Amino acid sequence: MSGLEGVRVALLEGRMTDELATLVRRHGGEPHCVPAVREQQSASAEQEVAALLGVLMHEASPVVVLLTGAGVEALSQAAERLGRKPELLERLRRATLVCRGSKPHAALRKEGLEPSIGVKEPYTTEDVIEALAPLELEGRCVVLLHYGERNLPLLQALEGRRARIQETCLYEWRLPEDLGPLQSLVQEIIERRVGAIAFTSQVQVRHLFQVASELGRSEALTSALRNDTVVAAVGPTCASALVASGVTPHVVPERPKMGAMIVSLARFISEAGASRESND
Repeated sequence: MSGLEGVRVALLEGRMTDELATLVRRHGGEPHCVPAVREQQSASAEQEVAALLGVLMHEASPVVVLLTGAGVEALSQAAERLGRKPELLERLRRATLVCRGSKPHAALRKEGLEPSIGVKEPYTTEDVIEALAPLELEGRCVVLLHYGERNLPLLQALEGRRARIQETCLYEWRLPEDLGPLQSLVQEIIERRVGAIAFTSQVQVRHLFQVASELGRSEALTSALRNDTVVAAVGPTCASALVASGVTPHVVPERPKMGAMIVSLARFISEAGASRESND
C-alpha cells in the first residue's frame, strides 16, 4: 500500500501546484490545494531594473546574488519591457553570478547564462553567506536580487564585509486576494479533516498563521498541527518558521526538494501506521 493511501494532504504551494499534487497522487494521497501566497510584481520594477542597468554599466566585475527563479524571471521580463534585455544579458555575462539553488539556475539557463558560483544545499541564508566567503567584497558592487521580501541577515552580512550593495526587489509576497480557501483550510485542520500538510516556503507558514490569528483560531490551529496533523517542511528555513510558530515539523527531508519531501512524508506516515498496527 502507498504511504499516503487515503490521506488528505493540504498543499500551500502556488507556483508549482500541479507538480506537487501529482507527486501526492503518485503516493496514493488526496491533494488538497490551497495556495497561501500570491506573487505581485512591484509597481516600480522597470525603474528598479533601469537603475540596476545604470549601476552595472560602470562596474567591471560586479557580483550578482540570485535568490529565486521568480526573481530572475522578473528581472528578464522587466528588461524586456524596457527594450533593454540584450544589455542586461551582456552585463550579467561579465558579472560573477551567485545562484541559490536549482530554480534560479534553471531560469538563468533559459537566458543562455550559467552561474559562476552555486550555493550548496539546503540553500539557507547561511549557505549563501558561505558561498560568498571566498570572494573579495570590500568596495565591490554586489547586486542582491531579493525574493518577495528583503533578506535582512544576508544584507547585514554583506554590509559587514563593506560591499557596495545594490538591492533589487521586483516582486512581493502577498496573501491571496480571496482568503476564503485559506480560512476554510484553517477550520478543516482544526476539525481534523486534513491528515497532513506540506509547506514549501516559510512565507506559507506565516500566511496560514496570520489568517488563523485574524479568525481568532491560532491556538486551535497550533494544537491541531502539533497533535493531529502530520506536518512536512521542504527544508530547514521552512522548518524554522514552523518552530517559531510553535509547531515542530514531523518531516524535513535531507534534500530540500518537493519530491524528496513527499517521499519522506509518505514514508513517515507508512512507518507510523505500521508502528500502530504492531502495538495493537
